[in-house]
Amino acid sequence: MLESISPTGSWREERLLSTEITQQDLDFDSTHIWHPYTATVNRPPMYPVIGGEGVRLTLSDGRALIDGMSSWWCTVHGYNHPRLNAALKTQVDQFSHVMFGGLTHKPGITLARQLVAMTPEPLNTVFFADSGSVAVEVAIKMAMQYWQARKQPRKRKMLTVRGGYFGDTSGAMSVCDPENGMHHWFSGILPQHHFVHRPGCRFGESCEDQHLYEARTFLADHHQTIAAVIIEPVVQGAGGMYFYSPDYLVKLRALCDQYGVLLIHDEIATGFGRTGQLFALEHANVIPDIMCVGKALTGGYMTLAATLCSEHVSTTISEQGPFMHGPTFMANPLACAVATASLDILQEGHWRSQVQMIEQMLTEGLMPCASMPTVADVRVLGAIGVVEMKKAVDMQQIQPEFVKRGIWVRPFGKLVYVMPPYIISPDDLNTLCSGIRDVVCRQNV
Repeated sequence: MLESISPTGSWREERLLSTEITQQDLDFDSTHIWHPYTATVNRPPMYPVIGGEGVRLTLSDGRALIDGMSSWWCTVHGYNHPRLNAALKTQVDQFSHVMFGGLTHKPGITLARQLVAMTPEPLNTVFFADSGSVAVEVAIKMAMQYWQARKQPRKRKMLTVRGGYFGDTSGAMSVCDPENGMHHWFSGILPQHHFVHRPGCRFGESCEDQHLYEARTFLADHHQTIAAVIIEPVVQGAGGMYFYSPDYLVKLRALCDQYGVLLIHDEIATGFGRTGQLFALEHANVIPDIMCVGKALTGGYMTLAATLCSEHVSTTISEQGPFMHGPTFMANPLACAVATASLDILQEGHWRSQVQMIEQMLTEGLMPCASMPTVADVRVLGAIGVVEMKKAVDMQQIQPEFVKRGIWVRPFGKLVYVMPPYIISPDDLNTLCSGIRDVVCRQNV
């Protein structure tokens, strides 16, 4: 029996090296594997992937799909990138993991140095996390512990705007939209925080006094119990792909300063060039006290995120004792090594012209959808394109239509949106946009 499970047998090696996906594999998947945001019964079809190169995913039946999603917004450099591959291979030959408690290592130091250099002053302290959700948990805990250290224990509530999405763990869910968000089922068991309406001023518009009235009034009345305001700068991601005026961030920063409240920016989806600036906060030239980054950090190769804060925040907490958080895989050397290579590519600057091209072509390619009778809105910012339908799409029906056209687009709710890899070519982007137009048009029939 022991021999049959030995990892040294040739059959074991063949199984590990094989990329073939059999019908038996798919049947097992259907019966035993729970995929994200999916029921285990009557689930939409799954498309087995056996390879990725550039912007294309290869399915087990030989079809290739242009990936319009960057695998949930992270593979900005595309798949199978030689420099990212090399970074992983070099590091794995040295060591793959070591605990970060009491030990440190060069990949972590190098990556932290890059992040401090790329982000604005005074965000000089880096805390590595496992994922975006965990980075948000860390940010919330930082804000809470900061005010404990300041001898103001009443300040333990968060304030945010409706329509936001911050992740799937309990603390992150507690600041997601409590009524219309994907986590409303859990609202009764989550920590209770405070919400105001999302900014009514769209991107490109000015932010007037009435747009800040609710937030201003709430902070004036409740700042004694508010630890921090947490917000996705300029772009609300999975909560609705909504773009709002950078002026709102400017005035929100001023309110936080006026009422003695920390400001947290969630740049997990928007960071590293996605909105046309390296970080979305640059649209407003506003600097938060705490900032979360993730997704594109490793170019989609490994799960890794980080929470950065000002030295004032980290010192205030640390003078009272240690910060109470420590993931097992914190600063995993493989993830740090590939993240360093990913940031090296970004720092070469090609992403700026790439994102500008994507923005122009998404605007030209998706705006014709605005005239379709069941389309509510079309909006584009940087390398983000959104077609908002008037009604929620039927995933069972719409997903196969995109696949038939050789593109991978994963809608949710009313939103048909794309965030393609920065390296996508004009021809592939044309194919992506024409496929979306065609499918959306058929949704109108």
